[in-house]
Amino acid sequence: MEKRKERINRGINVRSGDVFALCSWREMLYLSAPRLLPILGLVVLSFSLSIYWQRVLLSVSVFALLAISWDILAQTGMISLGQALFFGTGAYLAGIMNHYWGWPPVVTIPLATIFGGLICTGFLVPVLRLRGIYFSMVTLVLPLMLVRIIEATRIFGGTEGISGLAALPSKWVEIYVIIIAMLLALFGFRRLMSSDFGLVLKGINDNDRSVMNAGINIYWFKTQSLFFASSVGAFAGAFMTHVYLFVGMPVFALDYSILPIAAAVVGGIGTFAGAMLGAFILVPLSEILRGLGGLRIVFYGMFLVIFTVALPEGIFHYIQRKYHQFERWVEVEG
Repeated sequence: MEKRKERINRGINVRSGDVFALCSWREMLYLSAPRLLPILGLVVLSFSLSIYWQRVLLSVSVFALLAISWDILAQTGMISLGQALFFGTGAYLAGIMNHYWGWPPVVTIPLATIFGGLICTGFLVPVLRLRGIYFSMVTLVLPLMLVRIIEATRIFGGTEGISGLAALPSKWVEIYVIIIAMLLALFGFRRLMSSDFGLVLKGINDNDRSVMNAGINIYWFKTQSLFFASSVGAFAGAFMTHVYLFVGMPVFALDYSILPIAAAVVGGIGTFAGAMLGAFILVPLSEILRGLGGLRIVFYGMFLVIFTVALPEGIFHYIQRKYHQFERWVEVEG
């Protein structure tokens, strides 16, 4: 007898989709648990980790922000290979305002976030009409160009960078500012993509010609999406500038472009939560494998290949499906 596997929504999943969810503690817990658990987990981690792993948590949160910003571009049909452009621009703006003008971090970080987003958007607006690999190539080349310009002209410290920047008040401020920013980006972008604005962005990704035929200016929506993504990346760069008390050409390194993409792919593209989950897997894994020396890249690459082949949909999509549905084997009729 031939059988096939079918997926069925859990009863609680069906019930919680209606107003009945407001009348049952079980349904409310079912809906709120996936949102509350990450928040509680981050709070517990921040208190229980050693100083070294608290610094790793900072790096994880920064790469999570970059991965989330990459994800919103991908959901709009723009595949970026240059998250380092956003990160580096925000880092340099914060460093310049603090070193040359003496402004404190409470001023430089917000300003670097806004103006970093505007500058990066201005760089990429002329190429928004490019599609696919052509747009990706431009985003990859721009941070490399900026590195060579800084090196050749020796502006902003040249190859030595700018050091001696102002620090944030305490390590707890560092941890909770970046965690709150990451959660705001996660839940804010998820809410945004479920609105009418987000539906237009998804429509542009699915079939931009149809959206244009509906009389919608897709380039204006792409520009807004690009500003949101670049602002998040610029915030991450500005924040880390005041954590490391230094800014230099390494802020445009390819690591800030490639690792966010890997995190989004491993975690699950199109979910934002998957991008964050991927960062929380890949960055600590990189630290754990550091003791292997040259073999670190081999094991790291094997891990990426295994996850990509075994779970091409991403870890978060798999967990989400198991949470909302169960599978069973049924007989095939006829």
